[in-house]
Amino acid sequence: MTGIYAAGDVLAGIVKSLPSEEIPHMTEQPSVSHYRWDAMPKEKVTDAIDRRLVTGERSMLAHVYLAADSVVPRHSHDHEQFSYILQGALHFWIGEDESEEVVVRAGEVLHIPSNVPHKAKALEDTIDLDVFTPVRQDWLDGTDTYFHDEP
Repeated sequence: MTGIYAAGDVLAGIVKSLPSEEIPHMTEQPSVSHYRWDAMPKEKVTDAIDRRLVTGERSMLAHVYLAADSVVPRHSHDHEQFSYILQGALHFWIGEDESEEVVVRAGEVLHIPSNVPHKAKALEDTIDLDVFTPVRQDWLDGTDTYFHDEP
């Protein structure tokens, strides 16, 4: 069958006809990373809140450990947030006036869009898996002062 070529044959012919410096090269694939939460040290945020962080290029995972009755003060950020409760429960107050309330329990997820004010209180000892996009640079460089500012 003349005039019919498989795509691979055509590509191979094009590549063979190019000078070696013009042959398209695959870009280097980023390396993958593997983490074990229990092998990572906890960062002490307050007397009642600890966390462990895993960051990628554009997103961040955080295990947040909250003792019963601990409070994350009202704050907002331009990061999109998903809070997945692995154990325990968090009571959230949403909005500038905190008029919207929701309790998120183990196995449930709360999505918080960018720039939405929120605060939370642990109803019991809680492990929360937070996902942020983009990466929370304030958490990495220690400028997340809302944990330490007085209301």
